[in-house]
Amino acid sequence: MLLLLGIGLLGVMLGGCTDPYLPSAIQNPPRLLVVDGFINSKGATTLLLSRASNLAAPAAPPAETKARVYVEELGGPSVQLTESPAGTYTSAARTLNPAKKYRLHLTTAAGQEFATDYQPVVTTPPFDRFGWRAEPDGLKIFLATHDDANATHFYRWQYEETWESIPILIPSLEWRVPPAAPREGLFPITTRFPRICWATEKSTNIKLVNTTRLTRDAIPDYVVRALPTTSDRLHDRYSILVTQAAQSEDEFHYWELLKKNTENIGTLFDPQPVQLTGNVRCLTDPAALALGFVGVHSVEQRRLFVERSQLPFDWNIAGEYGKCVPDTVRGLSIASAFGSPDYIPISATVGGVLGIGRPCVDCRLHGTTVKPSFWP
Repeated sequence: MLLLLGIGLLGVMLGGCTDPYLPSAIQNPPRLLVVDGFINSKGATTLLLSRASNLAAPAAPPAETKARVYVEELGGPSVQLTESPAGTYTSAARTLNPAKKYRLHLTTAAGQEFATDYQPVVTTPPFDRFGWRAEPDGLKIFLATHDDANATHFYRWQYEETWESIPILIPSLEWRVPPAAPREGLFPITTRFPRICWATEKSTNIKLVNTTRLTRDAIPDYVVRALPTTSDRLHDRYSILVTQAAQSEDEFHYWELLKKNTENIGTLFDPQPVQLTGNVRCLTDPAALALGFVGVHSVEQRRLFVERSQLPFDWNIAGEYGKCVPDTVRGLSIASAFGSPDYIPISATVGGVLGIGRPCVDCRLHGTTVKPSFWP
């Protein structure tokens, strides 16, 4: 018993004296060039250039600006990409020759020169099917695709979700102070909150399938996104845009390692992290590393919409505003409560005023009031 107690006390003492270990590689990482994107063989090419930064840094990684970025054809012409906004380099829409090879070639403002090897064009097959189905545990977004030539094998998907954000509570009062009002207090609302906003989020998990071990290069029913029956995103109108890309074997293995490094680490039995760079090499300094893999391929995209009325009635979709229950503020507390911009008066009630936090009435805290161009 005493031995167990001693071990327990030792554990508490050790836990209380534990300091986080932050090696220099994390506190002061090398300013590696990061290249994000691919060479689009059937459309515009967009590449994002930045520099690696401290994991704990509050700001986004610094953009790599004023670089000269080209897509080069082996034995043929090169096309320069235009920078706008800072760190984002884009070409006009083009169709590349599938019989040719292409590479990325860039020079930074500091004079460092980077390039990939010349790579063949990989053409992405179209979707065979794309849709959704309601199952007992939630909504499933599924797709199917195949390649009759049995030459694709390596697939990756990304998606972007957009959904409506519509507050339930509509304030009829507002708190005003001079000179907007003759005195400090509650008045009928004149500046109303937006009635609808749109929230958007891109996928962060990596979706990959390899068909080399299958008898046919086909994916008959792949669930690319699953949402539970309680998902806030399904409360009104929901949309998802799925991008399908076929890749070379090298590019697929790069994303496979990236997935292991970012998603499958956390226990003793998970794969251990490995050094991951990509296919971007520095021509002027072999010791200088860059992160990213720039492939050459086309993409296929499909979008769908799901209305709340199309889903089972008994799904408990409360929405992001479902937990918003106003409180009653009375007497001397009214001035101190509504004097803060984060607490909003709703309406008068018996003996007081109903109030609630701004996130329950201001959908701009959950999205944008700019209606997406694709929205019905």
